[in-house]
Amino acid sequence: MNTKTHILLFVLLFLSVIDVKSQVKYSNEFLSLGVGSRGLSMGNACIASSNDVTSSYWNPAGLLNLKEDAEVGLMHSAYVDKIAKYDFGGVAFKLSDESAIGFSLIRFGVDDIPNTLDMIDENGQVDYSAITSFSVADYAFLTSFARKTKIEGLSLGGNLKIIRRVAGEFASAWGFGLDFSAMYQKKSWTFAAMARDVTGTFNAWKFNTETFEETFTETGNEIPVNSLEYTIPKLILATSKDFKISENINILAEIDVDLTFDGKRNTLLKSDIVTFDPHAGIEASYKKIVFLRAGVSNVQKLPVNETEYDLNMQPAVGVGIVLNKMNIDYTISNIGNKAFSIYSHVFTVRLALNKKSNSAKF
Repeated sequence: MNTKTHILLFVLLFLSVIDVKSQVKYSNEFLSLGVGSRGLSMGNACIASSNDVTSSYWNPAGLLNLKEDAEVGLMHSAYVDKIAKYDFGGVAFKLSDESAIGFSLIRFGVDDIPNTLDMIDENGQVDYSAITSFSVADYAFLTSFARKTKIEGLSLGGNLKIIRRVAGEFASAWGFGLDFSAMYQKKSWTFAAMARDVTGTFNAWKFNTETFEETFTETGNEIPVNSLEYTIPKLILATSKDFKISENINILAEIDVDLTFDGKRNTLLKSDIVTFDPHAGIEASYKKIVFLRAGVSNVQKLPVNETEYDLNMQPAVGVGIVLNKMNIDYTISNIGNKAFSIYSHVFTVRLALNKKSNSAKF
């Protein structure tokens, strides 16, 4: 049985366990992965230092820090032996010195999954021609807005999110949510906050039971019904500082803390009410042209035996280069653990535009 056949079985199991009107701790987790090689290489610690088109995801208020009038960006990465694809595309514009807007699309999906439900005919014979394929994909459409306030150094931002989740012809969902953010800059320091799913994000699932009802009945599985999935808000607090080492060398360091309120998670610090998930990153630059980055996230204590724990974390490193108005970034990160490593390669290209000429400058 190959990997994609295992994925088909997982999808069917997933359909069978979704609860009606459920409050799901890890709902829409594809939106917790992060976007852009820069942020990913810094251990997702870029809420305070976000300053490009990916700010639509990290901190919409950071769109005001675009270096040019507009910017477009594309990201591609693959997970689990290139089976799962993760992509981002976005565009951002400065409407004025006081406001900015952005539009983004995020997709995480597995394509060409073999559908073997009809492979065995009514006579018990294997019919390989009956095997079809389908995709399981999650989409997020973000419309972002940022605005400076009358308080010097303080900017506010927000996202309107539309979620689309599809599991072949078996099930699909639509969801809606809001994010709010703030960024305060004072000399070389920046302080920021990002409230994700601040109003709660709702996914309304609809199941096409005709496609799998017979199989579920024969195997004794419960037939799922249409359901409402609710994502609980998350708050991220961040601070960053830019250190000027010399005329040509700068170092930026950032520390972020994710606060969740849905019960204990396996994070470094936790209580019955709130959990704290710290992560940090550092970026060194030469003439703001060549960048070296490193970060760590997902710090957890994993049990070794009944009394001992092993500290596990997700490291990442990356590089970036600026070619006139084009930024090319690369990241490699380990999404596994010490015993089982899963390396992911992420590539991002960003292109700055100038509205006066309505074209890219090279």
